[in-house]
Amino acid sequence: MNARSNLSICHDCDLLQREPAEPSGAVVKCVRCGAVLYRCNPGNRERTLALTLAAAVLFLIANAFPIVGIETQGQHNASTLLGAVLTLWRDHDGLVALLVLVTTVLAPATEIAMMIAVLAARRPSIRLLRWLPAIRPWAMIEVFVLGLLVSIQKLSHLAILIPGVALWSFIGLMLLLAAKSATFNARDVWQSVSLSEPRRT
Repeated sequence: MNARSNLSICHDCDLLQREPAEPSGAVVKCVRCGAVLYRCNPGNRERTLALTLAAAVLFLIANAFPIVGIETQGQHNASTLLGAVLTLWRDHDGLVALLVLVTTVLAPATEIAMMIAVLAARRPSIRLLRWLPAIRPWAMIEVFVLGLLVSIQKLSHLAILIPGVALWSFIGLMLLLAAKSATFNARDVWQSVSLSEPRRT
């Protein structure tokens, strides 16, 4: 068990090599191609959990409040993201509504919930660790925010647009998810799984 847990595979050249004992803050590279295998940064798991919890709070706020208010001819309209999905569904754009629902609500919520479950557990679920890479590409908050900003720019000369709380929350959520991805180190979590497994004799 110990011998297996000290082996790493390079993601670039697939070389199987033994992990050296490196001090905190060191960067371990592949001995053949020089690609970065991992960084020795203690506390990464706690930092990632804090960023994920903050992202969960912003995600709830972003879905509870209106995104943008539109004021034209004395009338003011505002809608939440789920309200926009329902409007698309009622306008017989079911495929678009389903795509928006999956990529901006269901997939991000699932990814955030799975990350919290993995990072907060003393013994993370191996099944969740394997599902995370499959869920992550479906969470397209960045694409949604970019499309939203472009739409606001295009409509700004047609009506008065009032940014809502959800818009700023989505922007903050996008930044937190990017920071979470940058600090998350799956190797540390897998190591905690291997250390918590009973040793075989």
